[in-house]
Amino acid sequence: MLKTSQRLFSRDKIKKILDKYATQYDTEGFIKDDPVQFVHIYKNTEDIELAGFISSMFAYGKRELFISKLKSFFEKVEHPFEYIKTFDEKDEFLNKFDYRFSKGIDFIQILKIIKNLENEGETIQSLFRYAYDNTGTISGMLQGVVEYFYSNVDMEITQGFYHLLPNPSNNGAMKRMNMMLRWFVRKSPVDVGIWTFIDKSELIIPLDVHVGNISRKIGLLERKNNDMKSALEITEKLKEFDEKDPVKYDFALFGIGVNGVENINF
Repeated sequence: MLKTSQRLFSRDKIKKILDKYATQYDTEGFIKDDPVQFVHIYKNTEDIELAGFISSMFAYGKRELFISKLKSFFEKVEHPFEYIKTFDEKDEFLNKFDYRFSKGIDFIQILKIIKNLENEGETIQSLFRYAYDNTGTISGMLQGVVEYFYSNVDMEITQGFYHLLPNPSNNGAMKRMNMMLRWFVRKSPVDVGIWTFIDKSELIIPLDVHVGNISRKIGLLERKNNDMKSALEITEKLKEFDEKDPVKYDFALFGIGVNGVENINF
C-alpha cells in the first residue's frame, strides 16, 4: 500500500496531482525539449527503433549538451537503419564522437554490433523480443540485451562503452533503457507505441536523482538509493493509481519537478 510521507500527503490528493500533471505534460509540446524528439523524426519502424536506442544511450548529463550531441548525429544520418548497414568505421566524424565518459570508438563498437545484427536479418526490436521471450521480465530482457552487446565486442573500447550500455546485474536503475521502453511501448502524444510484445503495465519508471527525490518527498519511495529496487518500489506505488499504465506518471513526476514540489498544494 502507498505509505503516507512525513508531510502527510493524502493518497487521494497525490493521485489527483499526478493525474493532472500526467495529462498536462504528456502532450506534443513536451517533445521539442526532450530526447524523444529524435524518435519523432522518422516514419520507418526500424529507423525509429535505432533513433530511440541511440538517443537513450546518450541521454545523461546536461540536457542541452546531449541533445546538441544527438542533433549533430541525426542531422548527418537520413535513415539510421540503412546508414548502419554500410557505415565506415574509419569515419572521422564517428571517431571524434566523444561525449563525457564515452569515446567515438565506444559508439563505433555499438554501431558495429548493430550492423552485424542487421546483416543477419535482425533488428533492435527482434533482439529485445528474443530476450523478453526467454526471460519473461523487463529486467531479464535488459540483462539479455546488454549481455548480447558485451559478448560481441571485437575491437578496442574504453569504459565509456559500459557507461552507454550499463550492466543491469549491478542493480542500477537502468533509467535510460526504461525511458526508451516507455517511448516504444506506450502510445500517447509523446510515446510512439511501436512495440506490442510488452504490455505497458509491465514498464518500470525511469528513475534518476530528480525522480527519486520527488518520489521521497511525496511518499512514493522510502529507500535512499536510486537503484533498480527503488525503481520497482516507485512503480508498484504508481500502480495503485493506474495499474494498467503506471509509467504515464513519469510525466507527472517531471511536471512536479518543473513546478517545484513546495509550490504544489497537496
